[in-house]
Amino acid sequence: MRVLICGGGVIGTSLAYFLSLRGVEALVVERAGVANAASGKSGGFLARDWCDGSPLEALARRGFDLHAELAGSLGRDWGYRRVETLGVVASARRDVGRFRRLPSPDWLAGGSAVHGKLGGPDTTAQIHPAAFTEAMMAGAAERGARLIEGCVQGIALAPDGARATGAVVDGTEVAADAVVIAMGPWSLLACRWLPLPAVYGIKGHSLVFDYEPSPVSLFVELETGDGETAAPEINPRPDGTTYVCGLSGEHALPVDPADVLPEAGACARLRRMTASVAPALAASRVLAEQACFRPVTADGLPLIGPVPGIAGAYVATGHSVWGMLNAPSTGEALTALIAGDAHGGVDLRPYDPARLERLDPGVLVS
Repeated sequence: MRVLICGGGVIGTSLAYFLSLRGVEALVVERAGVANAASGKSGGFLARDWCDGSPLEALARRGFDLHAELAGSLGRDWGYRRVETLGVVASARRDVGRFRRLPSPDWLAGGSAVHGKLGGPDTTAQIHPAAFTEAMMAGAAERGARLIEGCVQGIALAPDGARATGAVVDGTEVAADAVVIAMGPWSLLACRWLPLPAVYGIKGHSLVFDYEPSPVSLFVELETGDGETAAPEINPRPDGTTYVCGLSGEHALPVDPADVLPEAGACARLRRMTASVAPALAASRVLAEQACFRPVTADGLPLIGPVPGIAGAYVATGHSVWGMLNAPSTGEALTALIAGDAHGGVDLRPYDPARLERLDPGVLVS
């Protein structure tokens, strides 16, 4: 069996890895490089129980456990580690001392206070997202998967239009027994070819600093000097860098992932926000100023499963902020579905694409 995966992000490469474990031939088509978008620019934060009580609970818990298993078995280093995770309040205008519940890390500003513990080594962890995504692709390749550089331009269908037979890549049809759309927010383009719900892109900015404080993840409630509120996230990594995100963008999703760039002044603003929380961090050298788009759906849940009415066509996208966490569990469960294993992995019915109305392809601009 051959499965063609459209997209070389963490969802596509994780699917390729789990397919390869079953001896299924996986072809990953990517035009801008593995982990080129959100899969290489996210925070890499993992939480086992933050989705409890929601339809994502089982997917998240299995994803968290699989990350631990993969870190111990794959023989590659992608910075996996368990961490303490703290909630912080910071203000340049008010005394936040009344919010203090726990000691603050010594690298935080005096105007910051830790108001609570959000997770510990049993429930929260970190990875380097690009390294993890690349490791999934490498692990799949060792078992026969192939990475094809090219742009997916359409889905090949049988004469009756009811079955996918491959995809058109740079003008050439590549045959496959099954096709999976896993292009993050660019999965919206597939609505021209397949009866799929809409996928939207939400833009965010981030900075990577050459700075290594104590290994604790921070989720900050920030009030700046001019009264603006924000919610930056700070993730120190084992490689001696610290990742900071938390500033949205206004630009629309470009057609080419390579055209995603930070917006004017956004990174400088994010650095000023960082200075309000951790001055030494903000004063350190910036290694990367970057932006990416997270894929989201109308109801906030991912699309994982068969494309309605088209045999052999599947979709896996719309994971929003939990793409890194839920990539392994998505790959495992979708592999089982494609292979016909009714009992393999998490129950994917809550994420069935058929739950949402199909997007009218006429609304898409060429």
